[in-house]
Amino acid sequence: MHIIEKPQTLFLFVLLVVSFQTRAQTSNSRDHPNIVYILADDLGIGDVSGYNPDSKIHTKNIDRLINGGLKFTDAHTSSAVCTPTRYGIITGRYNWRSTLKSGVLGGYSKPLIPNDRLTVGKLLQEKGYHTAFVGKWHLGWDWAFEENTSNIDNLANNFEVDYTKPIKNGPKDLGFTYSYGFSGSLDMPPYVYVEDSRITAVPDRVTVNVDDKGFWREGPTGSNFDHVQVLPHLTQKAVEYIQTQSNAPEPFFLYFALPAPHTPILPTTEFMGKSNTNMYGDFMLQVDDVLGQIMQALEEQGELDNTILIFTSDNGCSPKASFPELEKVNHDPSYIYRGHKADIYEGGHRVPFIVHWPEKTQKAQTTSATICTTDLMATVADLVNYKLPDQAGEDSFSFLPLLTSTDARLPLREATVHHSIDGSFAIRKAEWKLILCPGSGGWSFPRTPEELEGLPSMQLYNLDTDPGEEQNLIKNHPDKVEELKSLLTAYIQNGRSTPGALQKNDGPETWKQLHWMGD
Repeated sequence: MHIIEKPQTLFLFVLLVVSFQTRAQTSNSRDHPNIVYILADDLGIGDVSGYNPDSKIHTKNIDRLINGGLKFTDAHTSSAVCTPTRYGIITGRYNWRSTLKSGVLGGYSKPLIPNDRLTVGKLLQEKGYHTAFVGKWHLGWDWAFEENTSNIDNLANNFEVDYTKPIKNGPKDLGFTYSYGFSGSLDMPPYVYVEDSRITAVPDRVTVNVDDKGFWREGPTGSNFDHVQVLPHLTQKAVEYIQTQSNAPEPFFLYFALPAPHTPILPTTEFMGKSNTNMYGDFMLQVDDVLGQIMQALEEQGELDNTILIFTSDNGCSPKASFPELEKVNHDPSYIYRGHKADIYEGGHRVPFIVHWPEKTQKAQTTSATICTTDLMATVADLVNYKLPDQAGEDSFSFLPLLTSTDARLPLREATVHHSIDGSFAIRKAEWKLILCPGSGGWSFPRTPEELEGLPSMQLYNLDTDPGEEQNLIKNHPDKVEELKSLLTAYIQNGRSTPGALQKNDGPETWKQLHWMGD
């Protein structure tokens, strides 16, 4: 006997099966939390009132994050400038192992990360995450050039590009399912938005601004690109992404790279004069407001508790903030630390770093454990039970134990390597920091040949007793100097600072040209 199902019964049965499968998929894929990584641009550790009790800029939203999460007081970027730090965040590898040994890329530069390298985005895609990048890329990609190019990394040069053609070897190829942003810094041409490899509007004019704080270089500008509105526009895109993905079955990873408070310093009317400091202080409040909008979006979607929200900066504050103006109101973007953006000193690379994860992290906790922005790679791998291969995350250590452990001083790293804009090195182990150059390695004093004349070739500081790096102890502790030199040499020659098989660095092996490595 054949049983003939009624159409309504069959429909209900299919609906129940689909519903069950959907719930099962949601349950399985949502075993892991969402991850939102917000990277500010040129924000100093002293600009956050939750880090600097003397700050004249009240960052209420960043402070709210601190009060609800874990605050790192000894967090560092892998470099004191933009591109190299972003390389380390995406790859878990020190930037100086790449072909870029000093400086930064420009808006037309070729991609720095090869497509066959494992990235944070690719890793999370493999584990079922929907991944997105929004904001400032600054890692290079391939434009459709209409002519042969030379001196492509020069920040002021412009080139003929066919903007109707897609860009290649960008975020999509490095693990980001969705992407929306622009190529370099907001002061580097070309000024166009790119969404999922396609330019959203071709340039219809050339713009330039020579004002010191509002500065951007001359270059082609898209018909929908307004420098003043870039930060609000990108924030809207990030919020929309959160709203959309909150309804999806899989968890999401959003890498939101802000173009601020980097130049051009262009606070919108709402924030002008609000800080009672200067335009930079006003722009800082706008950055703080952006974080507030992201938190609000997560909260409204019911995702805040199950989201690891990380806020940090790519390096210290830039002199474009106008230190003399800020000094008049007794505000120091570097807080108690020496130097600023580009420098090997602490002010160049010690940054605010806050992790907010209500489901796991106790509120208002502080840790003095040393971490680096390269550590995101190993942390998310640890989170999703992904074993990193030997040729990935060579300088990444998981800080996941710190998020769930009551031991706030749980050690993670043997040592941490720092790098300045001119390619100078420093290595930090416990309280000792050895700088392998006589000056700042960047833009602050001492930097000129005249300023460096007669100074020791290296610097050694005890950061526990001298966080301002004022007393060079290089002659007092020769054994410590040799220990740290040997350790740094091993890290360079081994191609990694984590345990594992030896790896090769990219580009020319120039390490032997550095006098401190010997022959």
